[in-house]
Amino acid sequence: MARDRRIEELFGIDLPIIQAPMAGAQASAMAIAVANAGGLGSLPAALLTHEQMRTELAIIRQQTGKPVNVNFFCHTPPEPDATREAGWRTRLGPYYAEFDIDPAAPIPSSNRAPFDEAFCAIVEEYRPEVVSFHFGLPNAALVDRVKATGARVLSSATTVAEARWLEARGCDAIIAQGNEAGGHRGIFLTEAIGSQPGLFALLPQVADAVKVPVIAAGGIADGRGIAAAFALGASAVQVGTAYLFTPEAKITPMHRAALKSATDDGTALTNLFTGRPARGLMNRVMREVGPISADAPAFPTAGGALMPLKAKAEAAGSADFSNLWSGQAAALGREMGAGELTTALWADAKARLGEA
Repeated sequence: MARDRRIEELFGIDLPIIQAPMAGAQASAMAIAVANAGGLGSLPAALLTHEQMRTELAIIRQQTGKPVNVNFFCHTPPEPDATREAGWRTRLGPYYAEFDIDPAAPIPSSNRAPFDEAFCAIVEEYRPEVVSFHFGLPNAALVDRVKATGARVLSSATTVAEARWLEARGCDAIIAQGNEAGGHRGIFLTEAIGSQPGLFALLPQVADAVKVPVIAAGGIADGRGIAAAFALGASAVQVGTAYLFTPEAKITPMHRAALKSATDDGTALTNLFTGRPARGLMNRVMREVGPISADAPAFPTAGGALMPLKAKAEAAGSADFSNLWSGQAAALGREMGAGELTTALWADAKARLGEA
């Protein structure tokens, strides 16, 4: 059966490999390297100010003429909840005492900015070829403005119901995010993370349910995973954790060390660091408090109270209180440049697919 090449045609890319946008773990350098290698490089905007985003996009436009993706979160910021915040600080109290941190000190801000009018104006100014969203889609008026720039619109689905919802609201392609994927779950129609399917179950069902092309994400780190994704109905793959091994990744030495010793059963979904479930490598706070805790405040505020603990621990060379985002296939990661990795992944996949 012929391979589905719609994503290459839709995005104008040479290779059907999308570098997953990883907020806090990368900036423009990784996106540029992947784009210049023929894949779709991605810039995550969730942790950027509007001015930082402009700066990063300007760098991208200076260093590549290839298509790029800009990714946004589209959550609704929660109402302040002083009672829940106080309860969370109480839960973390023993750690504050251990590290001699004042439990009454102001909680640092832990913010992820949702897509808004100002971000949309920047999209209209720089006109990235692809715009992707996490946690559903922003309001229809903003989506229409993005599409009016000529950008292709993507979002992540963690179930068939979410994929159908996204297609009905104008997505040009759907990212099928299996339970294996690192980082935040794209889940938005339900909070039932315990019943979320893995990629091998999710992907063919999404491919059958929607007419737009489907991008496979979750646990893909080599040519075997890419070839398997195409066999199950994907038109492209989105790879994240494998790119954390590259020099372009902006992660701590502790995170790199943890990735190098990762095992297939060494991750868990946790809400401790932001308030929404995200997959990361197990560490002390996940083992002792969670990994899922009902005490954690709503997204994205939960991380504020952990910031002083993270700072103290990392200064001592420990990642006990750090979010070590990773998918379940980290053990397959290889150290090489992001562009080289993109080329190597596709060479491996082509050989397995029998393509010249």
